[in-house]
Amino acid sequence: MGGRFGRRFAAMAERRPFVCHGLSLSLGSTDPLDMALLADIRNFLRQYDVRCYTEHLSYCSDSGHLYDLMPIPFTEEAIKHVSGRIARVQDFLGQRIGIENVSYYAAPSAEMSEQVFLKAVLEEADCDLLLDVNNVYVNGINHRYDPYDFIGGLPGERICYLHVAGHYDEAEDLKVDTHGADVIEPVWQLLKHTYGRFGAVPTLLERDFNFPPLATLLGEVDQIRTLQSGFAVPEKSPTAARV
Repeated sequence: MGGRFGRRFAAMAERRPFVCHGLSLSLGSTDPLDMALLADIRNFLRQYDVRCYTEHLSYCSDSGHLYDLMPIPFTEEAIKHVSGRIARVQDFLGQRIGIENVSYYAAPSAEMSEQVFLKAVLEEADCDLLLDVNNVYVNGINHRYDPYDFIGGLPGERICYLHVAGHYDEAEDLKVDTHGADVIEPVWQLLKHTYGRFGAVPTLLERDFNFPPLATLLGEVDQIRTLQSGFAVPEKSPTAARV
């Protein structure tokens, strides 16, 4: 990335701390890690002094990209597999990464709950967590678990930041994570509960399409600030920690 846009990006990176979020690392795949991509990521993180790099706890490749985030089976074998890959990524990058809990619509060969699986991967890989609050809400409805209990059982010391977004109501018992709608009131309430549990953790509002007027988006950002205002900022954030 060079030229005028590269210069403008570099100027912004000097003024504000940046985080990076990936879509293509395919941590849960059985394909080899894409070392060329990782080398580019490492160079980018260092060039712009990026505060935090995160990826999805999923896979998106099988001898080629699938262009979707597929669920990793909740099994002991998968814990060992994906944790080893995360550890190799962290060693190569020279810093911790955060993994995001993803929305999923099937749980093939599950031997344990999503929460148990997620916590085991975090512990085994010794990595951080990008907690997507909307994904917890969506998964709670689709897979019939209590989202408040799910969040209450997570290790708060590993949370680097939060995501919140809107979703699509396919049916009463089927919600689809789209990032294409306004955040609904039950998700706002779950976000408030998350702040109450872990403090005013930095939060990203996701919106990928069906963009409303800017004032509407800024209104949602203000809602995040309002919910955060009643809680203390966590004393220690893992986002700047290095291996």
